[in-house]
Amino acid sequence: MTIPTLAHPSPTRTYTLAEYWTLEETAAERHEYRDGDIVAMTGGTIEHSRIALNLASSFKFVLKGTPFKPFNSDLRIWIPQYRCGLYPDITIVEGEPQLHDGRRDEILNPTLIVEVLSQSTEAYDRGDKFMYYRSIAEFSEYLLVNQYRPAIDRFVRTDTNQWLMESYVGLETIVRLKTAMLELRIADVYEDVTFPAI
Repeated sequence: MTIPTLAHPSPTRTYTLAEYWTLEETAAERHEYRDGDIVAMTGGTIEHSRIALNLASSFKFVLKGTPFKPFNSDLRIWIPQYRCGLYPDITIVEGEPQLHDGRRDEILNPTLIVEVLSQSTEAYDRGDKFMYYRSIAEFSEYLLVNQYRPAIDRFVRTDTNQWLMESYVGLETIVRLKTAMLELRIADVYEDVTFPAI
């Protein structure tokens, strides 16, 4: 059977997970797998890239020597309940990553996930994608980072499996995380970021 390249995945057919893995290993850009559908990921802006790098650098520094380890957007999360393979901007795992089917590019046990919002992805990141993530037992904290102004929404899972949201706005604000009892200065998250004129 001939498998098409991911440069032009067919919108009229579904793909097995094995086909997706084969295609994704040689693809020039990344794609999500959503229960048989292959969806190309949009490119990022300079601001998106800087924010993600600032966050990853901060996490790498403050988590050194702890059981929590950060990963960038190259690592995919597999969500069994929804048969989805998704690429968050940043993932933090407590302890050893649990590999899906022995693959070293796909894990099962994120603790904290960060998504840097864009106009084209915000509804998905807040809606279906968050629903997919919530089905993961280890997942307990979610950060949605605005790239157009200094603002972060933090969602945290409670002991009764409810999700509470806190919003943090302004460069002088500190975001206090449940994960490893971290504190993030919003000014550090947005270092060297130029906000568009409104």
